[in-house]
Amino acid sequence: MKIPAELKYTKDHEWVRIEGDIAVVGITDFAQGELGDIVYVEVETVDETLDKDEVFGTVEAVKTVSDLFLPLSGEIIAFNEALEDEPETVNTDPYGAGWMVKIKFSNQSELEELLSAASYGELVGA
Repeated sequence: MKIPAELKYTKDHEWVRIEGDIAVVGITDFAQGELGDIVYVEVETVDETLDKDEVFGTVEAVKTVSDLFLPLSGEIIAFNEALEDEPETVNTDPYGAGWMVKIKFSNQSELEELLSAASYGELVGA
């Protein structure tokens, strides 16, 4: 199980990569492994401004559907449309091509609430 040190994490198993005032968000290697084969990713919140911890979409695997929770407050400015045709990319490359949304985040202090790789590793028993 990979937990890249340069990323931040949430207790809901999302990862966050900060690029200036934009946050790129996806689900962790642990999460995709727990879900199994992902067959559909749905995000209908592009161009909406949501609060931290609000549901921004869902990920559907063969056996279950899970909500996706926003790790930071802000406007969802992009959805990875490649996932519409190839949702399994979340399984094969969760930290790269399997990213889900980009957020223009609005509250810098929320970054401090995200977990480090080490803290996330402890959470999932890695």
